[in-house]
Amino acid sequence: MSSNVIKVRKAGDGKIKQLVQVNANSFYADEPDPVGDGQGPNPHDLLNASLGVCTAMTVMMVAQRKKWPLEDVRVEITHEEDDANYKMLRKIELVGQLSEEQRVYLMGIANKCPIHKALHKKFEIESSLLA
Repeated sequence: MSSNVIKVRKAGDGKIKQLVQVNANSFYADEPDPVGDGQGPNPHDLLNASLGVCTAMTVMMVAQRKKWPLEDVRVEITHEEDDANYKMLRKIELVGQLSEEQRVYLMGIANKCPIHKALHKKFEIESSLLA
């Protein structure tokens, strides 16, 4: 399966601020003071946000397909980590006049979002130097 090429380079301003480009979209990533200038999410925030965004989109798409009255999916992600573990804590709020059965079903769907599935796989990183 092919994916987008994510391009990252130093932004024109800031101590370590980075410009992130994904196809026609771009945004900044940074670290808070004193390391950076706090002009964008840091790398952990981006990783955690990917789970939150994927969860919300997946749940919303399923509810829309089923024509259920889901108005919004609000997700909060925090994390705890040590030398061996990275634990994401996800809180999900389903906004809308849903039955208890629909809520239970959609909470199950949350665990089927592609990023949730990816985070349970073994990761490998291969690096090479560009010329």
